[in-house]
Amino acid sequence: MSPEDSSSTEDDHTKELTVASHRVKPVIDPLAPPTKFQLWFYAVIASVIMGLTRLWFGARLEGAEHVPASGPFILAPVHRSNVDFALVVRIAGRRRMRYLAKDTLWKGPLGRIWSALGAIPVHRGSADREALTACIGVLEQGEPLVMFPEGTRQSGPAVTELFDGVAYVQAKTGVIVLPVGIGGSEQAMPKGARFPRRKKVVVRIGAPLAPLPLTPTGRVPRNAVRDRTAELKTVLQRLFDDTRRAAGTE
Repeated sequence: MSPEDSSSTEDDHTKELTVASHRVKPVIDPLAPPTKFQLWFYAVIASVIMGLTRLWFGARLEGAEHVPASGPFILAPVHRSNVDFALVVRIAGRRRMRYLAKDTLWKGPLGRIWSALGAIPVHRGSADREALTACIGVLEQGEPLVMFPEGTRQSGPAVTELFDGVAYVQAKTGVIVLPVGIGGSEQAMPKGARFPRRKKVVVRIGAPLAPLPLTPTGRVPRNAVRDRTAELKTVLQRLFDDTRRAAGTE
């Protein structure tokens, strides 16, 4: 190993230790099998959310034929508003979807509620390997997973640079990725807003991105992960442009 590689490895290890020391630990293991109560609670909340998004936003869902009826997959939406979480719930209906959420939500008594709703804590602004490991485990258990590839809420019509997390998890699990454009959510509830406005919202699910091809040794090359991230960004931008136009916000 060269000095540069050694230094890089030490830096990565230091970053991992820093994240581990600051991340908030959930009381409930995200890989623990869901209880009957948790499944019932999720189904009730999902039904309420789906009804409210239809009533308040008149939310239109397109491309539902791309969603598998069973088995794991990664949902990769653009992220412009807090209501995006509610809007993507409809995609899988009452079937529980797992998703990443900032770990600070687990501070205090609400942590158990977030866990019951399928959330996985992630330390934002960093490569949280513990969260990525949990994502891989969730998919291996057969559950669908929501990952916002832009990392956190962004603003404006351009899809920002994506993290490699979605492509990395796909490479490790071999599941499909469903890109999702959401038009109008930023206008419905921009950053700083306390209550969503009654604006038209359109959600469009794109054609699935197939699992990444393996090398003869059964691995996915790093450049393939980077290429998939670039491909996902291009597809998301097209879907985002289309849904913004359909929602009348372009």
